[in-house]
Amino acid sequence: MDNNSFKKLPRFVPKEKTLFFPTLQKRVNDYFKENNISKNANSTMVIKTIILLLSFIIPVLAINLFLLEKGAVLILYSIMGFSLAGIGMSIMHDANHGAYSKKKSVNNWLGYSLNLIGGMVFNWKIQHNVLHHTYTNVHKVDDDIADKLILRFSPHSPPKNVHRFQFIYVFFFYSILTLYWCLAKDFIQFFKYKKEGTNRYSSKENANYFISMILLKLLFFSYTIVMPVLLQGYSLVLILVGFLIMNAIGGLVLGIIFQLAHSVEEAEFPLPNSLNEIENEWAIHQLKTTVNFSRDSKFLSWYLGGLNFQVEHHLFPNICHVHYPEISKIVEETAKEFNVPYHSSPTFMKAFGSHLRMLKKFGYKFEFDLARM
Repeated sequence: MDNNSFKKLPRFVPKEKTLFFPTLQKRVNDYFKENNISKNANSTMVIKTIILLLSFIIPVLAINLFLLEKGAVLILYSIMGFSLAGIGMSIMHDANHGAYSKKKSVNNWLGYSLNLIGGMVFNWKIQHNVLHHTYTNVHKVDDDIADKLILRFSPHSPPKNVHRFQFIYVFFFYSILTLYWCLAKDFIQFFKYKKEGTNRYSSKENANYFISMILLKLLFFSYTIVMPVLLQGYSLVLILVGFLIMNAIGGLVLGIIFQLAHSVEEAEFPLPNSLNEIENEWAIHQLKTTVNFSRDSKFLSWYLGGLNFQVEHHLFPNICHVHYPEISKIVEETAKEFNVPYHSSPTFMKAFGSHLRMLKKFGYKFEFDLARM
């Protein structure tokens, strides 16, 4: 695929450059050097990785190897739902950013944990690492805020009458997020990115990837649906109910958590100018479009893989999330020094309320604060 296909993507062209990000980078690098700490995973992260992977794998093995009571089967699928979300937010997220380890092979293998839970690394890296992390909250570029059926996440997309109720029905769509992902999303994205030119791989590479995608999807459905029925004689209805419960839990957790960082009232939704330029520095753009929440919650910071520190993650995606609580102090202090916004909701409920209010506002043909666009 020709690199010219990338010409349609916006460029960051600030009206005037500042020393904000170079200063911040130096201070963060000095923190790791002075404390003799690796930017990658530590023992806490390794232990969490083992816990999360086993909390998904053990229930899968139990359902496939033992004939259990119906209630026990549904409980195990529920555990798998929370584990699925945890693996996605913690392990595969850091690994596919190259933040888990200095060794590329370790990052690659742990990144494949996304395939274990029904997704595909190949598409995710394009959607998340390229489009979302570079062009956060930019209309028609960041897939995370693209309109989805009857959901509107951008103030720049046309409102419809049905959107006025989206703050209510949005949770149904969050609950089918991972179900849609494992069934259709990867196939849709594969052809979409090829058509748009975002996928720059050769025809042979794409053919191999497409075949592997089909095989890995079949493997996922085999150990979550087919094998329990064939090996233990569970009723198909029971297993399908469990599978749906797993995905409903995983989808709700992932859908809500990822939206609390960008689809909230505090975040901005800037547009490129007529020259397809974003008139800002990339780092400052990230702070204006990203919001932290619940920074003081040790449990959420553990389970969410640092996604409650999205400001730090967007600025330093190559740093393992276990370090975000400490470097957030440096980021906040430096942002204040350079008069750059640093958005953070004190609690999960504050952030959740902001997300609901934003969805409600975006549900109407409203007069949004154009100065924040």
